[in-house]
Amino acid sequence: MVNADEIANLCYERFEQLPRKGKPEPGREWTLLAAVVKTTRCLRSDTVKHEVVSLGTGTKCIGQTHMSPKGDALNDSHAEVIARRGCIRSLHVVYSFLDIFLQFSITVFCPADHQGKWRLQPGVSFIFFTSHTPCGDASIIPMTDCGSQLCPPVSCVKGHKLTKEGGGLKRKAKEPVEAPNSKVPHLNEQELSEMGHSNETPAKTAFQDSAQLVVDKRGSNGSAGLHQQVPDIHRTGAKCVPGGPPDPLHPGMGYHSTGVLRVKPGRGEPTLSLSCSDKLAHWTVLGFQGALLSHYLQDGLYFSVIVVGKCPYREEVMQRALVTRCSHVSDLPAGFSVSPPLLVQSSLEFPFSLAQTILHHRAGQGRISPCGAAISWCNVTEQPLDVTANGYKHGVTKKDIGTAKARSLLCKLELFHSFLSLVSATDHSKLPSSLRGRKLQTYWDYKQASQSYQQAWQQLHSQAFPLWPRSNRDLLLFHSSPSLVKCLQL
Repeated sequence: MVNADEIANLCYERFEQLPRKGKPEPGREWTLLAAVVKTTRCLRSDTVKHEVVSLGTGTKCIGQTHMSPKGDALNDSHAEVIARRGCIRSLHVVYSFLDIFLQFSITVFCPADHQGKWRLQPGVSFIFFTSHTPCGDASIIPMTDCGSQLCPPVSCVKGHKLTKEGGGLKRKAKEPVEAPNSKVPHLNEQELSEMGHSNETPAKTAFQDSAQLVVDKRGSNGSAGLHQQVPDIHRTGAKCVPGGPPDPLHPGMGYHSTGVLRVKPGRGEPTLSLSCSDKLAHWTVLGFQGALLSHYLQDGLYFSVIVVGKCPYREEVMQRALVTRCSHVSDLPAGFSVSPPLLVQSSLEFPFSLAQTILHHRAGQGRISPCGAAISWCNVTEQPLDVTANGYKHGVTKKDIGTAKARSLLCKLELFHSFLSLVSATDHSKLPSSLRGRKLQTYWDYKQASQSYQQAWQQLHSQAFPLWPRSNRDLLLFHSSPSLVKCLQL
């Protein structure tokens, strides 16, 4: 049985050990954290070892006009995506040294049945941790089930009449009603949207975060009448994909459609990045290894457990968003399966969550806002830390854009280079069949050549996600560096 608090604490401690660069300013900035934890069970002694292999923070995406056809921009910097990409980066390094590792029997992989293919060692599995419910469908949670509140439950206060307006409840009085010692700092609509809340004022958001809303229904003579409890939901800033059912925007529980694909909000323009709920659901069928590493793997890599930190949470909603939507997918190629993870929640809250940032905010610190940087750390020897902002290395200037100096180690181009280095280091006789005897040049070519993965992708999308937007092919036609091309041609 997985100890959720143990996993959460391990991830928080790993974050605490990182350098200061890219971390939120305490009491003023907040962020989300995600991590991939490798679990190794010793079959002889039945002991279990947990190790963080990748960690990420971040809350932002770049708009579609800022996406680069060179593959050198990091499009999606949400913590869950950063953590998964960091894990893939670390697996590239593991593969590059498999022959050495096998001599000491310390690798996570062992040879599989097919030539050039590998599989996980018995007893090795992966756990995914996220400090907050993923944006999108998994965040549409009834407030009556909220275990984490921004302020205590609020009832009507004399002189303040509540009326329904738009998608929520609004006070007619100008001043907000606050519980003693509560802090409701300024957050703009975009920042609330990015964190997965509705685009509402901070006072209203804090007010709605109580377990249930209480409406003061007064009689015709103005005297206080019965109180009616009006249930509401936590709202997500992720927007329904075009072509599907839109959000009804009805008051309370009817505000959102559920079980639909969503794209993440961006700053001022739409993004093409699917919500983290959708991506996690994707990984339960295709695995989190992606198309490139699937060349080397006999089976997909799946998360056995997903642990969520202390935050608004409901297991049935997580089940709907991450598992149920794909549970009926069938006719998958060998090596792929519907692999639902165990869903558990920790009682430990991330110290840089929005709720904790509000709690520790002090007068004079300025407006609370999401941290602009995204941090990636993975368990590799060279350059384990990667800090980015707006899709590029943190701190680079405009003149650096388009150069290697500006590239995140997690962007498509860098991961492509890492993969091709692995291919060039593999003896030709040991290459998997999908990489032998074929003229492959672009990133697109190598992804499409991973035939089993592409077949699984087609089955998943036709049966569960027919509206899933396909990536613009023009953004995937970049080549590797000339030096790598030369190595591969030798």
